[in-house]
Amino acid sequence: MGTPDFGVPTLQTLATNFHVAGVVTQPDRPAGRSRKPKPPAIKSEAKALGLPVYQPGSLHKPAAKDQIETWNPDLIVVAAYGQILPPSLLDLPPYGCLNVHASLLPRWRGAAPIQAAILHGDQETGVTIMKMEEGLDTGPILSQDMVPISPRDTAGTLFDKLSQTGAELLLKTIRPYLEGKISPRPQDDSKATYAPLLQREDGKLSFNRSADVLARKVRAYDPWPGTFTSWKGQRLIIHKAHAEPVTSPGIGVLSTYEEKPAIGTSQGILVLDKVQPAGKRAMTGEDFLHGAKDWGT
Repeated sequence: MGTPDFGVPTLQTLATNFHVAGVVTQPDRPAGRSRKPKPPAIKSEAKALGLPVYQPGSLHKPAAKDQIETWNPDLIVVAAYGQILPPSLLDLPPYGCLNVHASLLPRWRGAAPIQAAILHGDQETGVTIMKMEEGLDTGPILSQDMVPISPRDTAGTLFDKLSQTGAELLLKTIRPYLEGKISPRPQDDSKATYAPLLQREDGKLSFNRSADVLARKVRAYDPWPGTFTSWKGQRLIIHKAHAEPVTSPGIGVLSTYEEKPAIGTSQGILVLDKVQPAGKRAMTGEDFLHGAKDWGT
């Protein structure tokens, strides 16, 4: 059970090493300017592998359980599926449901653990294979693998690293788990932190924060939901930026730094390395300044 690209390496690994009875993913969603329905990445991969695909709108309807039950699964593996599994499904397979979660639980339970790890300045993150229960990412841990976070990592680059790590760790975990050689260990709830689902508007930058925090946010929200500010009453998307520990001209005050646009923060300045003005293509900060003669005036 999965939906975005994150679960593709996991599906490929399962299909190579086990019998995959079926794949459950989210319904096709409108995408792009044409708003034509686009299949999830997991659906496309499952079709390429010749696997049956089921796309229920809700797992809480009896038809969903009935369909999955016809596959008679021994084990259900979940990787970024995007819906909460009801108790009827959690209890369906004899060996339960395992989740490939992109953090070192109990840190960053929830929907956006990769973004949260970068945003909060974590030096490392990783993948946890856990046995699912009714709580949100609260189930006991079977195995974990750590992945360092580079100062240049974005959510996109870290996403790719963790998706591969998750597939490899799952393969190392399933057979010992099925053979009873792994004892699930409970999480320490006192150390739990949460990474809630992100919305597009969460990408708005508030310059009363420090430049370091804002630079991390730009990396954490790349490629989605992206970060932005307003300029001339329109959205200015910020694709890449870095902090400079120089004296701020004032919170939100526009300036230039080494021929790039910059914005004052509560501590230091945020230098805009790559931006995208409304209705235009993405461009370097230098190119943007060539056409934005009134930046900072």
